[in-house]
Amino acid sequence: MSRLVCRHSWLWLVALASAACWGAQGAAPPAWPNQPLKIIVGFPAGSSPDLTARLFAEPLSKALGQPVIVDNKVGAGGNIAADAVAKARDDHTIGLMINGNLTIAKQLNPALPYDPLQDFAPLSLIGTAPLVLTAPVDPSGVSASARDFFAAARKGGDRWSYGTPGVGTVGHIGTELLKSRSRINPVHVPYPGYAQVASALLGGQLQMALLPPALAQAQVRAGKLRAIGVTSAGRSLLAPELPSLAEAGIEDFQLEIWNAFAAPASMPAAIRSRLAALIGDLARRQEMRDKLFQQGWQTVGSSPEGLANRIQADARLLGGVIAAHRIEAR
Repeated sequence: MSRLVCRHSWLWLVALASAACWGAQGAAPPAWPNQPLKIIVGFPAGSSPDLTARLFAEPLSKALGQPVIVDNKVGAGGNIAADAVAKARDDHTIGLMINGNLTIAKQLNPALPYDPLQDFAPLSLIGTAPLVLTAPVDPSGVSASARDFFAAARKGGDRWSYGTPGVGTVGHIGTELLKSRSRINPVHVPYPGYAQVASALLGGQLQMALLPPALAQAQVRAGKLRAIGVTSAGRSLLAPELPSLAEAGIEDFQLEIWNAFAAPASMPAAIRSRLAALIGDLARRQEMRDKLFQQGWQTVGSSPEGLANRIQADARLLGGVIAAHRIEAR
């Protein structure tokens, strides 16, 4: 009898130690996932974030053995969806988000119900893209080169204007940063979206705007607009024919838009690690890289640490512009 009690006591101690070990490591239950995985997206079906999320849904489903559902929670520039991800507690919810939601949202609106730097666990940076500084065609040829363009912009002062898809967007904050780096002073005019910005450029209501590469290239190749340069440090694979703004003499200026997967900070570490490794591996596969490139993204597929570093760097850079110019978006 004593041996039986002793043996049971030993087994109980082993089980207790094992449970403590699993708990300390934040390990996932062996049955995970035991329900569909949900990817929350803050933009409508057919938008760039939605298309990226759906690219990953099928291969993630095959790898996990569970359905993967894309749930579009549209509104507030993606912040409604980001808040839903931050508050999820089912261990089966992640988000595909744009850089603004993960970096500067709280700095733009202190009343926001989530904190980008505290409420998310980074999984993987998926794709990056520069913006293209775009302007109307100049038939006079006065600002034919990039350097001539900036000289004309300096002369134009606040008689020039630039368009963005809204206050507090990366296009807005990025152009304010460009203004300080290039000593130009155009006035900001917000529009509902990039399509309206492009139309205003075509109509001559604006003198400049930072546009996504695909939109800019379509108009530039048609001869309707002209590209001054891309905002990446060097030439971009997405638009290799376009010079960087550094080539136009604009120093210390680099700006990219990006998207990434993130989980609620409350999700157990072991689940996050498994998802991060899986998503990063999928992103780096050539077939996925090709599909993302067609959508206008240079694929990264980073580690969680790589995404965390990018979040912190962009939060500092763009946050500095927000504070300096007292930009608010509510």
